[in-house]
Amino acid sequence: MNSRKRSKRKKKSGKLWIGAAALLGVAVIAAAAFGIRHWMRERGWKQPDELLQEYMAYIPEREYGRMYAMLDAQTALEIGEEEFINRNSAIYEGIGMHNMAVEIIEYEEEEMSVTYQTSFGTTAGQVSFENKAFFRKGEDGYWLVWDDSLIYPSLGRTDKVKVAVTGAERGQILDREGRLLAGKVTASSVGIVPGKLEDREQALGEMAQLLGVSKESIEKKLSAKWVKDDYFVPVKTLPKIGELELMYGADEETMQEAKRQEQLLAIPGVMISDTEVRGYPYAEAAAHLVGYVQKVTAEDLEKHAGEGYTADSMIGRTGMESLFEKELRGQAGRRIYIVDADGVEKEEMANQPVQNGQDVKLTIDARLQNLLYGQLREDKGCSVAIEPYTGETLALVSAPSYDDNDFIFGMSEEKWASLNGDERQPMYNRFRQTWCPGSTFKPVTAAIGLETGAVDPAQDYGNVGTSWQKDTSWGSYYITTLHTYEPVVLENALLYSDNIYFAKAALKIGAQELEQALTELGFGQELPFEINMAKSQYSNGEHIETEIQLADSGYGQGEILVNPLHLAAIYTAFCNEGNIVKPYLRYREEKEAEYWMPEAFSDRTAETVLEGLKKAVNDPNGTGYGAHREDILLAGKTGTAEIKTSKEDTAGTELGWFAVFTAEKSVERPVLILTMAEDVKDRGGSGYVVGKMKMVLTGWLDE
Repeated sequence: MNSRKRSKRKKKSGKLWIGAAALLGVAVIAAAAFGIRHWMRERGWKQPDELLQEYMAYIPEREYGRMYAMLDAQTALEIGEEEFINRNSAIYEGIGMHNMAVEIIEYEEEEMSVTYQTSFGTTAGQVSFENKAFFRKGEDGYWLVWDDSLIYPSLGRTDKVKVAVTGAERGQILDREGRLLAGKVTASSVGIVPGKLEDREQALGEMAQLLGVSKESIEKKLSAKWVKDDYFVPVKTLPKIGELELMYGADEETMQEAKRQEQLLAIPGVMISDTEVRGYPYAEAAAHLVGYVQKVTAEDLEKHAGEGYTADSMIGRTGMESLFEKELRGQAGRRIYIVDADGVEKEEMANQPVQNGQDVKLTIDARLQNLLYGQLREDKGCSVAIEPYTGETLALVSAPSYDDNDFIFGMSEEKWASLNGDERQPMYNRFRQTWCPGSTFKPVTAAIGLETGAVDPAQDYGNVGTSWQKDTSWGSYYITTLHTYEPVVLENALLYSDNIYFAKAALKIGAQELEQALTELGFGQELPFEINMAKSQYSNGEHIETEIQLADSGYGQGEILVNPLHLAAIYTAFCNEGNIVKPYLRYREEKEAEYWMPEAFSDRTAETVLEGLKKAVNDPNGTGYGAHREDILLAGKTGTAEIKTSKEDTAGTELGWFAVFTAEKSVERPVLILTMAEDVKDRGGSGYVVGKMKMVLTGWLDE
């Protein structure tokens, strides 16, 4: 408590020493109070203004017993200690009193009164008032004459302090076109009208089984004080099943849900009504991106103390719901007011109007998000899509996924166990992680080689077949590639995705130069993006340690790990004259690109690499030719990354990659998509991903 004293006595008085004798009337006070009074007598002489400051200092500390010990005997006869404590604690704590400040204005010695100014914060805003406290002089000092007006000037003995709360509406999360990613949706509230139950025990048992809840939890809801026979008592919220959805064909899960709700309605006393809840229309397709809300926990309340959360509040737990929690949740409206014994309002103490949460609009295109997830839903993988000329993030997909609506409707223990026990890890957000990029890293090596002068794009490295090692110092280790071709120059190396060429290029660049260049490209650093992404790396340690590791790094193996969005951002340099755009997620009307790394490469370097990436998609020999279109010029690079436990491991798995983008700025819907799928060995390698992305590009570019 902050306090300031500006004492202006109208009559000077000397110090009063508190005597040893107690007031005669204190015989009626409880023994415990006598003990505290004895402590009060031992503290020395204090004037009423000093005593009032002491009394007020106990309020924020919730020392209500010590406050009571300062009351005069007559007051103590009128209100017992328990009643006093309950009255003060209920009001001060009920209104969320904090940061109390007291200023003594005047001490009137003759009438033994202290005029003071009090202010404090509440859940409904600041309260400030001037008040007057009176004291009685006894043989052992001054004692406070207390009544309810010391809490608030107009508060009477039988009055009550009420707090009315108006909940804030949580803001919506929208995509770039205004499509709803998170917001109000209609759901089905399953409940009971107690008076219509026929066989209560049987009905509750059947209901509990169908809803996946305990019978005891339903009984608890029915035993609430407000419940009457003709009231609807909500038990659980379920997805709304529309008639048109059933009429024109629904999936098996929807049909099962419809059947469950029919069975619930067959139980006498059970009703289903519409209700509004927070919902996620794109469900699994955007769950890792959008996230979900949950009811606050004790830990949340402690962590966010003073921020307006209550035990009934919802809080963003993951994804955008968590990232933009402050903007989305808004501020509940609160009124603190006094009512008399008849419930009639006397006075308003504080009023904080409701502030509904703000809508958050993202650069995401929900349609593209859905297209990408539709192709990846059966895989373990991820995909990021950005507008390569502005940096707008169009999609962030992780597969497999989960339905974030389950956290709103109430997830059963069985469902939760299933999600966590699934070896495919549907709760794992893959687009935030780092992965071995394989050959999608080769354009980065090419650009670094060109910038450092280590790589001459016209130099023919010579056809050495499909297996190569630098010299015998490598022992039995060889680098292999799939195709032979001539001449072995940079453009053809990108076209045929030649591991040997880029291993040689990395050796020419050198470990120190490669490390420095990658550091300048953001490796080992936080990606400047709203979502926290794992940092890309060029080595598990501080440096690239060996020649073999360096050579492997050249074609995206070794210990190279890259976050997909980071790699996609680097690719934007090839269509932006060497400038790397800064990806962003919060929608803004101004679409002008902000460069994360201006002039990361020269215009000439970017153009040289771009020509090779065009051939990789448009030349029939190119590894990405499966995505070729006659009408729109595409460029890109495939990649197949081997995931082994050791160099000798022959049973390892493979990651399939495909980076593809519209190569001309004039295209109507420019896009850059980088996609990774796990376990593509024996499924076509990177070609499997190319086929998937061809379908996505058809849906996106032909809209």
